[in-house]
Amino acid sequence: MQPIGNFTNIICPPPHFSLSSFQFTFPLISIPFFSIHSQIAPPPCLAYSTLGKSTASPAKYTTRMSFPRHNLSSLSIYANTIVRLVIREVPKPTPGRKQLLVRLTAAALNHRDLFIRHHQYPAISFTAPMLADGCGTVIQAGPDSTRGASLLNKSVILTPMRGWEADPAGPEDGRRFSVTGSSKLCEEVGTAQDYIVVDEDEVELAPEHLSNAEAAALPLVGLTGWRALVTKGGITGAGQNVLITGIGGGVALQMLQFAVALGANAYVSSGDQAKIDKAVAMGAKGGVIYKNDDWANDLAHQLPEDRPFLDAVIDGAGGKLVGKVVRLMKPGGVIAQYGMTVSPKMDWLMTAVLANIDLRGCTMGSKKEFRDMIAFVRQHKIKPVISKTVKGLSNLDGIDGLFADMEKGAQFGKLVIEIGEEPSSKL
Repeated sequence: MQPIGNFTNIICPPPHFSLSSFQFTFPLISIPFFSIHSQIAPPPCLAYSTLGKSTASPAKYTTRMSFPRHNLSSLSIYANTIVRLVIREVPKPTPGRKQLLVRLTAAALNHRDLFIRHHQYPAISFTAPMLADGCGTVIQAGPDSTRGASLLNKSVILTPMRGWEADPAGPEDGRRFSVTGSSKLCEEVGTAQDYIVVDEDEVELAPEHLSNAEAAALPLVGLTGWRALVTKGGITGAGQNVLITGIGGGVALQMLQFAVALGANAYVSSGDQAKIDKAVAMGAKGGVIYKNDDWANDLAHQLPEDRPFLDAVIDGAGGKLVGKVVRLMKPGGVIAQYGMTVSPKMDWLMTAVLANIDLRGCTMGSKKEFRDMIAFVRQHKIKPVISKTVKGLSNLDGIDGLFADMEKGAQFGKLVIEIGEEPSSKL
């Protein structure tokens, strides 16, 4: 891979470090903090270090990776502490024989990225650019690419995972499966950068009705929501009742849009009545405040008289959910669990066993499900809900603000970075 020019990306440094007082220097800003020295010697390549002592200019270091012009790196001191994002300049890549060079136009955050900044996610790479969601324009194809001619100058959505082709049960080889962005299994892939090289089968043509921000917001939440709702939850047609918990987050909102388009009766939960009201305006049949101890009774009174039970519950929180919903579910109903943001464990009760409730774990999805989801979005002209956008990878304060909104749960929809058509370095 021959570098041609430079570009930027965002990474997350290793958790093994020593601390010493110094002037923490960024390419764009300088603040007092601590120096972080990796105990693992960095491998050779060209980039700018963001670290330097108070009496010296920022040191230069090298890396084996070859990324676009800017990348952002979350510098965490301890597992539960977040400090500044960092932008660095690195060599611009060229595509291999069956690869595509994509100029990224937008990227989006997910809760996974927040966990990575806290060093609370497995198999993190501290040299790979962050973020899994993104879209961009194909600007160059390798000489043996079979899709390059049809995709050149077209807007594409990047596949947010690797190692799962079509098996509805799960990845064909779990050892190879990975979500992109800050991942050890796909170190050169992350969307917090200006340019990216990917294999030609790792992109899909973006639906024409979507803006760059909307297209970037779709991949991970769309795929996760589609698999949880349709493949695992069994919600496929009109008249079925489904509870979608935690409305306001990207996955929950995407599932709501899918459920409404399928003709299902969708009910939602939230800690915020305003979010429930917005969900009802989007087509939800009703909703409950989960902070109320009696919310299950409230939901029971909202279910239709001719079908007074839930066919499925789609949940990303965990905790004590089962005890609340089991009496509302039909015998053999499904709980599809795609996350546990409230607690890393949940109660499983004998009442659920006696009711033949089916608990199904659910993470991401396959390339086939990704293609099916995008086709459904295109057919029904679905637009992901955007909560907030900021412009430019160099807008570190703005990007940090997106993470702050996510940590507070203040968003209603996706948080997006608009990278722009023509990236320009300020380093």
